[in-house]
Amino acid sequence: MTNWTQDSAGHGEYADVNGINLYYESHGAGRPLILLHGGLGSGEMFGPIIGQFAAGHRVILVDLQGHGRTADIDRPIDIKFMADDVAALIDHLGLEKPDVVGYSLGGGVALQLAIRHPAKVGRLVAASAGIRRDATYAEILAQQGQVGPEAAEFMKETPMYELYARVAPRPEDFPRLLGKMGEAMAQDFDYTEEVRNLQVPTLIMAADADMCPPSHFVEVFALLDGGQRDGGWMGEGRPKGGHALAILPGLTHYNLFMSPLFAAAALGFIDTSE
Repeated sequence: MTNWTQDSAGHGEYADVNGINLYYESHGAGRPLILLHGGLGSGEMFGPIIGQFAAGHRVILVDLQGHGRTADIDRPIDIKFMADDVAALIDHLGLEKPDVVGYSLGGGVALQLAIRHPAKVGRLVAASAGIRRDATYAEILAQQGQVGPEAAEFMKETPMYELYARVAPRPEDFPRLLGKMGEAMAQDFDYTEEVRNLQVPTLIMAADADMCPPSHFVEVFALLDGGQRDGGWMGEGRPKGGHALAILPGLTHYNLFMSPLFAAAALGFIDTSE
């Protein structure tokens, strides 16, 4: 996990949108694709595989609230607020229904973007993002309960802190970010009904050894009419909304975002027209 940033150089800018000064980078050219990072990371997390995405797309890497080069503001860390930030960025850049790929925290933001602003999204990939808090393994929930300002000293030995200290506008805000992330992860959530009504073609993706069991992501796929019948010779039995499921082999929550399999599966879905 120490090689997050290779091949990640891009053109970075700030956009004043939705009350936040949001940092984003553009890579490559083609149909726009927004890529959303995981918690305590930044767009640079995708450095090892950004070339795969940028080979055929204009990739927009966004640093979410309080992460990377985007300074925190006076509001909680909340995926709904961050989804509204991304929606405002889409308008700011004049993008026409970009595809959106999100991992972990970014996967939750991507789902909320599609739930709250479906007309702004083309196709959606939500990776390693459970839709119920109680689907997360109990030991992970216990670990998340230890995240707070007091963990800052321990975290200084991690790639997350190294990245934050290098690029954040105010590196001294790291304990504050940990506090807000801890508060966010302590909140119960269940987006079952919202996901059931998704109007955007969505790929639900996870590692085969993720923070939630594979069965949870199969359950999410079922909400989208997936896995209910044989697909048929011509695909006529596939989910009506064009949704799909990918469980990636040999990966965990902590390396999926760097895997060529992640990029290949996401692009395979995004570049498919149904």
